[in-house]
Amino acid sequence: MDIEIRRLTPDLVEDYVGFFDTTPHADNEEEHRCYCVWWSTDDCEGKDFTSSVDARRDWAIRYVRGNHIQGYLAYRDGKVVGWCNANTKADCLQCYCWRRFMGAVRTEEPTPETKVKSVFCFAIAPEVRRMGIAKLLLDRVCHDAREDGFDCVEAYPKKAFVSEAEDFTGPAELYRKSGFSVHYETNEQLVMRKQLK
Repeated sequence: MDIEIRRLTPDLVEDYVGFFDTTPHADNEEEHRCYCVWWSTDDCEGKDFTSSVDARRDWAIRYVRGNHIQGYLAYRDGKVVGWCNANTKADCLQCYCWRRFMGAVRTEEPTPETKVKSVFCFAIAPEVRRMGIAKLLLDRVCHDAREDGFDCVEAYPKKAFVSEAEDFTGPAELYRKSGFSVHYETNEQLVMRKQLK
């Protein structure tokens, strides 16, 4: 299978929203059209992402054009078949999902100079799941993070994997296969890291 991984840039905004327009990655129709607006560098205070699909799509377009959503798209035969949201941890601590789901995850690093890239979520088209696309995306995140001067890549899988829809952060085994190890645990999650330096 020939897969091309591209870093999300503003000129790929139509490919990005088109993927979420047409690709189910959750059982609930509303949820699969999340457009990943909940994981961004923007402060979520005062913003309503839950009101409608159209509103989330509009936010997604603004966020991609403004580099608030960062990550990678996987293409197969010119069509987007996968997405990985990966951003600087320190820039995402005020986003909606961090505030909602990540309260038990430490926000301080050993030193203020430590630069952490976080992997927040994956969405893979149903017809290509279990074909290694998430691993290709993750490997690219790690490669580019090293090139961009990050100290490590961090991920937050649940301890018990249920399904792609519920476990959007990916299974722990995915990270283990890419050289991650458990940094520490919360009640429900593993905080896994791959050191780059």
